[in-house]
Amino acid sequence: MAAATTYREFDPKNMPFRRLGPTGLRVPLFSLGGWLTLGGTVVGDPVKDIMKVAFEHGINMFDTAEGYAAGNSELEMGRVIRELNLRRTDLVISTKIYFGTRKGVNDTGLSRKHIIEGTRASLDRLGLDYVDVVFAHRPDPTVPMEEIVRAFNWVIEKGWAFYWATSEWSALQIEEAYHVADKLGLIGPVAEQCQHHMLHRERPEKEYAPVYKRYDIGTTVWSALASGLLTGKAGFYVDLIRSVVLTEFVYDFFKNTLQSLNEEEGHQKIEKVKKLTKIAEELGCTTAQLALAWVARQPQTSTVILGASKPEQVIDNLKALDVIPKLTPEVLEKIEKVLDNKPSPEVVLARLPLDPLRP
Repeated sequence: MAAATTYREFDPKNMPFRRLGPTGLRVPLFSLGGWLTLGGTVVGDPVKDIMKVAFEHGINMFDTAEGYAAGNSELEMGRVIRELNLRRTDLVISTKIYFGTRKGVNDTGLSRKHIIEGTRASLDRLGLDYVDVVFAHRPDPTVPMEEIVRAFNWVIEKGWAFYWATSEWSALQIEEAYHVADKLGLIGPVAEQCQHHMLHRERPEKEYAPVYKRYDIGTTVWSALASGLLTGKAGFYVDLIRSVVLTEFVYDFFKNTLQSLNEEEGHQKIEKVKKLTKIAEELGCTTAQLALAWVARQPQTSTVILGASKPEQVIDNLKALDVIPKLTPEVLEKIEKVLDNKPSPEVVLARLPLDPLRP
């Protein structure tokens, strides 16, 4: 008789948990992602060190994608899960399908073929029977929405994933997916993985607002630190560009960001970060911790995905949990004055205002 496996026990510590959108799945307010680092610039034992520290500090959700380091992020995460003897039921694992690991004619996008084959390949790399959430990493307007919804529904019915979700889709595309799912009696998306930070608010706070209200979707936020700008550290981008293995997508993303910092809009952002740093100092925290707490406080945020190249970054970023209670209405108002970018509400012409007690 084989000896029973001794699992590393999960202790949530002081980590708050939220539902993932309208589902019963509970996810930690802060999770750990593999973009740019795990499997890319960070491989081997350092990956284990980072994931171990995250797990020991209440993070049990790990986010990756087939396109992260051409599948190596999934390989590294899967290996570490096994080596740390983490119990699968303690974990929430998400991956994403779209970019593929090679550029064959049907090895990218959201065709039924690639959704199904890509999910199977991701599971093989992770060494898992299923993931909790599979994301459509980008929209694919070349594929009929019915085909996309049917394919993700099939993946769920096969038991390869429990839920499916979207990433950087427009509100209109998310709405269409729900309409198709409702019409066909299939499963719709439950979350949107979007870029959301103090300097990028229009889409997550305004465009998605009707979708939040109508379908109660949650967000799994990426780039909460504006890819490092909201750390307040000079030269961050230059150091990052030098260290990152630049895929075409990553290169374009950072090239555009770097160029914008040399323009008037970029100068204004830098000035805002300097003012935010002063607010952070008054609260006894770093600029990064303030920025993470601000995003975590948003009602539609299900989880904020952290990136890390060393264990100390995880621990430091999680101190944002202590900052959230400090974001009083007065502090939030002070932040709004610095940002000066709160999305304007929809204008209703020629109508008397509604009773505020029943909007």
